[in-house]
Amino acid sequence: MAISLTESAATRVKSFLAARGRGIGLRLGVRKTGCSGFAYVINYADGPDPGDAVFEDRGVRVFVDSSSLKLLDGTVVDFVKEGL
Repeated sequence: MAISLTESAATRVKSFLAARGRGIGLRLGVRKTGCSGFAYVINYADGPDPGDAVFEDRGVRVFVDSSSLKLLDGTVVDFVKEGL
């Protein structure tokens, strides 16, 4: 099981955590959105929750709850800024 970040995503997460002044990483999850399937949830992580899987890539810790892990395994998080 693994979650990874591109260099661009890791740099962006680190800069946002520094600007925020607190937080230890990124929290990824999936939530059910009714009959249309699932939606990704991305937020700051201020600490681990019970049952979290913790990954570290490029100096960023990523926390994933156990129910989301099977859907997020192998995910690569990227950040791209384009146009407007």
